[in-house]
Amino acid sequence: MDREPAPAKLNLALHVRRRRDDGYHELETLFAFVKHGDEVRLDGYGDGFAVEGPFAAGLAGEGDNLVTRARDAFGAAFGVTTPGRITLQKNLPVASGLGGGSADAAAMLRLLARREGVPTDDPRLFAVADGLGSDVPACLLGCTAIGTGRGERLAPIAGAPGVPVLLVNPGVAVATAAVFKRWDGVDRGALPSGDALNAARVGRNDLEASARALAPVVDAVLARLSDAPGVALARMSGSGATCFALFDTVAARAAAARDIGEAEPGWWCLETELA
Repeated sequence: MDREPAPAKLNLALHVRRRRDDGYHELETLFAFVKHGDEVRLDGYGDGFAVEGPFAAGLAGEGDNLVTRARDAFGAAFGVTTPGRITLQKNLPVASGLGGGSADAAAMLRLLARREGVPTDDPRLFAVADGLGSDVPACLLGCTAIGTGRGERLAPIAGAPGVPVLLVNPGVAVATAAVFKRWDGVDRGALPSGDALNAARVGRNDLEASARALAPVVDAVLARLSDAPGVALARMSGSGATCFALFDTVAARAAAARDIGEAEPGWWCLETELA
């Protein structure tokens, strides 16, 4: 059985510059990945597609999943077929601002590329990824980078591996399209330069106000994280509703996770670190 991790993607900063004529938005985003996420598995025996894990119920079946679309798009681009049963282990909340569906699709592409001897930096592979969605190329790249355009133009930068991270989702799914639609259209300036952590601290998420309007509980999540001792940065990721905090120490992260879990037992929390 072949396995491929699909780590969660964090928007450390997300600047929305303008609405484009094609319906998309011009973005400048600083993103990184953490060490936990979903997993895609391919068993050469059997057939079909299945979703397992704590958030499996949030996904539709085959034909409406980026993993199977990635398999089909890879096959069309490289002239191969992929027999076997695909299983998606869904550990991340759905529609949560962590790039989960895009990460799953990218994992499928990496798995198939490895099987077929296609280099993961092959431009044809990135073209397939771009056709699947704006976040899929970033997840295929899989490292700390700055994304511009729709987010598909990528420039890798040095990351900050090992920084303790706490992810918190209040159990509310937020539709990306609805969040972008509520963006106020104000260009608040370019992404700052500098190393990843400093740029993140100076940066912002221009979609936070929109997400808060749609899901006011985001305010409570950010307040909990911001008030935690030892927090270096607390922010919403992507279009929400997941928020994250970077901590100075693992002990501070663990204490925050314990306190939030006790105060809000219905919220999803994940202790992890930057990859």
